[in-house]
Amino acid sequence: MHWIALPLPWSDEPAALPGTGMGTDKSAGALQAAAGWWALRFTPRVALADGEAVLLEVSTTERLWGGREALQTLVLQAWAEAAARCEGEGAAPPRVRSAEGLTPSRGQTPALPLHAPTVWGTGPTALVAHARLRMALAGRPCPPQSWVESLPLHTLTALRPHVASLERMGCRTWGALRALPRAGVARRLGAGVLQVLDQALGDAPEAHAWLQLPEQFVLTTELPALAASADALLWSASRSLTVLQAWLQVRQQGVLALELSWRHDLRRIDGVVLPPTQALQVRTAQATHDLAHLRRLLAENLARTKLAAPVHQITLRLLESAPLPHRSASLLPPGEVGGRDPASHGSADMAGTPGEALHQLLERLSARLGADHVVAPVLLADLRPERMQQWRPAAEWLGTPARSADPHAGGRAPQFIAPDAPLLPTWLLNPPRQLAVQGNRPCHHGLLRLLAGPHRLEAGWWSAMDDGVNPAPHCADLALRDYFVAYNDVAGLVWVFRERLPAALECSPAMARPHRWFLHGIFG
Repeated sequence: MHWIALPLPWSDEPAALPGTGMGTDKSAGALQAAAGWWALRFTPRVALADGEAVLLEVSTTERLWGGREALQTLVLQAWAEAAARCEGEGAAPPRVRSAEGLTPSRGQTPALPLHAPTVWGTGPTALVAHARLRMALAGRPCPPQSWVESLPLHTLTALRPHVASLERMGCRTWGALRALPRAGVARRLGAGVLQVLDQALGDAPEAHAWLQLPEQFVLTTELPALAASADALLWSASRSLTVLQAWLQVRQQGVLALELSWRHDLRRIDGVVLPPTQALQVRTAQATHDLAHLRRLLAENLARTKLAAPVHQITLRLLESAPLPHRSASLLPPGEVGGRDPASHGSADMAGTPGEALHQLLERLSARLGADHVVAPVLLADLRPERMQQWRPAAEWLGTPARSADPHAGGRAPQFIAPDAPLLPTWLLNPPRQLAVQGNRPCHHGLLRLLAGPHRLEAGWWSAMDDGVNPAPHCADLALRDYFVAYNDVAGLVWVFRERLPAALECSPAMARPHRWFLHGIFG
């Protein structure tokens, strides 16, 4: 077995652990749980030790990551980036120091980023890795892996209450304690001490409470101080988003909808009864776990929300999520022709922000200006040209496939494309303009010459059914038209149609009337 011990950089953050909402755990911080969740991406065997370290057992998964050294490098790099994002540190820490207390030389461990953790520990057992981590945290040189018995007594939690008395006896290391008579040690210190020592040295099996990911994400956090503004609320919500990102990364899912609710500290102001809580929902067009984008969306929505009273508690709840699409890595190295950097997940958008997708920009603008002020064209599965496209809120309809206008189709778009779609005009008149008729020929800046047609269109019948079987003779949604491409020297190429009457009216002389012509589009 091979264990990696990493220090918890957020051990002083009290909060409720995310779970199913059935209860909370005040003994560990939510960010500590996030650190454990973060480690689950490398191995399913992750445990928290004494509220100060995360332990990873990687012997069963190291071959999947290219070997032990490659996996350790990936773990340290990812841990450094996560710690830097959470703590918000801008300066580089001291030089990287392993559990031996020495800077790794070339060939031992590849170079780490600036925010790499300064200490870590490894070993064949969890207690050895934790002990070596404690030595590194104290800045003391640690003996090599083969000299485990030379580790000092204080590096084992179970031995700390007995360190003083053992040192007076001249016993200062694990090996020295192991050499003492077991019966006498068990009688003076208890059998549990010997059991922990055997577990540390690999002579007895270890038992760990493996960290498990909750099925639902609900995080309730008590604020360190009352939040009276949106900025103060956003600061606390950002810490909760960090925990949410760890949960999403392990699940390999992205956010589609989340809710931030907060509890007011006052029940009434000036005699007016206040609601106990307020809530704000944020939705995204595409599944994402980008922490920066979620924070920007939350900031834009909070800027438009007025707090009814100071807030003392917030709850972040994931309402809807979806699996993230996986991208295949390129066979070519990054920078070559046709190659792609596997770490890049976005491109420069229209606003010039590198890495921000278009849908993220539209979501931020919708949150800032209002959903009704940022619209996008949405294709509809309708043969009537004026109803093939509608303008809807961009944040809601971006990326939505074409929908059927037929209510009997269940909202599914028909799997066909109009054969004459490329021949449709560039500009449409809404509504179509009725034309004068001279000798049964339409006129628009003079007589029009019909060049192509007719193209017969019969649509909207699903909205014109009076008895469920026969179409009603008078219905605004019913479209019975013959389209033509027409031309004259003044108007140029135009798109006109001749209105046809329903069959019931055409067969009735009393209801018959001349065909009307309309101008519906202009080419060019």
